[in-house]
Amino acid sequence: MTPLPVSITPRCPIRTTLELVGGKWRLLVLHQLSGGPLRFGELKRLLPGISEKMLVQELRLLTDADLLSRRNYGEVPPRVEYALTPTGEAALPLVAAAATFGQHYLRTLPQNQSPDHQLLPPGPAKE
Repeated sequence: MTPLPVSITPRCPIRTTLELVGGKWRLLVLHQLSGGPLRFGELKRLLPGISEKMLVQELRLLTDADLLSRRNYGEVPPRVEYALTPTGEAALPLVAAAATFGQHYLRTLPQNQSPDHQLLPPGPAKE
């Protein structure tokens, strides 16, 4: 299958997709919500290593991009649920493709290389 030629511009489809779902957490958030709506605390628990600040930021970005919906029940204590919108559901094949690629990549690692290796060289030392 030959890919269609894409002109790399600020509005090209690849760049748009990366802006929407690129980053460390966004595809993982979409994946967790593929099973149905979840509350903030449930998402936090399902995404070990994400800070509360980062989860709030990613949920806001995905909601603003119309990939997620946010339902506030107006209760005390607050109850808010996040769910995929139809546009968010359309992004789920990206999640599946990323998982397939990741599994393939991990299978091709040399036996002496840990899957926890760093893909990029470490940045400058922090003082």
